[in-house]
Amino acid sequence: MAAQSRRADDEAQILALIDRQADAIRAKDVEGSVAGYAPDVLLFDVVNPLQRVGSEAAKQRLAEWFASFRGPIGYELRDLRIAAGPDVAFAHSLNRVRATTTGGGELDMWWRATSCYRKRAGEWLVTHAHASVPFDAASGQASLDLEP
Repeated sequence: MAAQSRRADDEAQILALIDRQADAIRAKDVEGSVAGYAPDVLLFDVVNPLQRVGSEAAKQRLAEWFASFRGPIGYELRDLRIAAGPDVAFAHSLNRVRATTTGGGELDMWWRATSCYRKRAGEWLVTHAHASVPFDAASGQASLDLEP
């Protein structure tokens, strides 16, 4: 029973971290968005390059992304699942962003997200974040119009 209680507590801590990060994204708060990232976090994003390493790289990417929108960012997570062990955990979800670009275009897209966590000094930190979209094999184009 103690193990189940500890796992539930760990999952609740990770959920709170995810909620804080989602609120920060909606507010275009770079620092808040990477709060809880390990200094050596590894990022696989939906845009080039293949990978980014480190929380400073994450901050730079988020600053660029936030600057590409005018006004608020609508951001939601659906089908969030969290699984935690004693010192390693993961979460996955379908994420949606709705926003107006600085060029006046409307962005409304879903993507798949997986985050991996390690407990370091009693604190859960994101050590790997992976975002992806499926692609149409026949056209070679990303499938940005899919919905859950």
